[in-house]
Amino acid sequence: MAKDKVVLAYSGGLDTTAIIPWLKETYDYDVICACIDVGQESELEGLDERAKYSGASKLYILDVVDELCDEYIMPTVQADAVYENKYLLGTSFARPLIAKKLVEVARKEGAVAICHGATGKGNDQLRFELSIKALAPDIKVIAVWRQPEWKLDSRDAEIAYCQAHGINLPFDAAHSYSRDRNIWHISHEGLELENPANEPNYDDLLVLGVTPEKAPDEDEYLTLDFEKGIPTAINGTKMKVSDIIRELNRLGGKHGIGIIDIVENRVVGMKSRGVYETPGGTILMEAHKQLEELTLDRETLAYKKLVATKFADLVYEGKWFCPLRESLQAFVEKTQETVTGQVKMRLYKGNIIKAGTTSPYSLYSESLASFTTGELYDHKDATGFINLFGLSMKVRAMMNEKNKNNDK
Repeated sequence: MAKDKVVLAYSGGLDTTAIIPWLKETYDYDVICACIDVGQESELEGLDERAKYSGASKLYILDVVDELCDEYIMPTVQADAVYENKYLLGTSFARPLIAKKLVEVARKEGAVAICHGATGKGNDQLRFELSIKALAPDIKVIAVWRQPEWKLDSRDAEIAYCQAHGINLPFDAAHSYSRDRNIWHISHEGLELENPANEPNYDDLLVLGVTPEKAPDEDEYLTLDFEKGIPTAINGTKMKVSDIIRELNRLGGKHGIGIIDIVENRVVGMKSRGVYETPGGTILMEAHKQLEELTLDRETLAYKKLVATKFADLVYEGKWFCPLRESLQAFVEKTQETVTGQVKMRLYKGNIIKAGTTSPYSLYSESLASFTTGELYDHKDATGFINLFGLSMKVRAMMNEKNKNNDK
């Protein structure tokens, strides 16, 4: 009889490599690995061979980089969504797309279950499972780290398990950060980072760039063109979004931009410490905000900041496919109709310095903003405005003064 199939979210790292023989040994599944290429680059090398000698019957490698950039990253950038004012959501918005592709593979293969290696302490278990529930409520989800049969409770134990099954791995527990990489960012957890009192060992840690101290002593100018909140060109050269992000990663990494050390609040209730490298994303989001400063009116910009916070929370919590996130995106898209123009910046030792912003939809009026009285604004007009704007405060002060006198 044919065995039941399970689709494993496979990265080729320690956890998912150990999971392949464990699934076969524990549940007698036919294990089909699915590696979703979201821009891991060199991490994808040798995966086919590793998956097969680990016991997988098949490996899918699906390139979804452009889909990630266009349909997940860009809506987040347009929303200005940043979790807890620091984290640019690199892992968070990639997980729902990965889950979507896992469901597609499971449907194609007739699999009865989807398996992931996210721990029971992290956020990714929510992101994978909520997405799968939203897209395929009939498919069983196996969260290995929450299964009673899973006894591999440390990286050392996983390595020993793999070795016992004839699987040799190119890393060891003492020198391996827990990392997640895609075209947008790379995250680092573990080792010295587990204690917030420790300074990160940046010489071993950084992958996409250098620290500001090691960045060039010369600055570099950069221009970004946008159409309706979407970047379209760097320094006058038109590119698709994924290529723009790659080039910004190169430039940002070179100049020590986008290194964030954060203790964040996980959804499950604990705090965790990580270091994120997001050089290109940091530049892109800053440029987008600069253009919005010029093109959005005061009330819309203020309300959009509220939307940004809620949008970020939903994405962080794994609720990409919920109605509220989709509705917020509809609002954001409306605000982006005039977010068109060019942003010029200067990159220097970890800093992004404004160097000029232009837009055909600019709401800035030099004649209004200058100290010279013009046709649209007379300084004397402010007198009546201030009287009305502060009327409630004046009335309250008069009431307080009256009551003080009555108490005497």
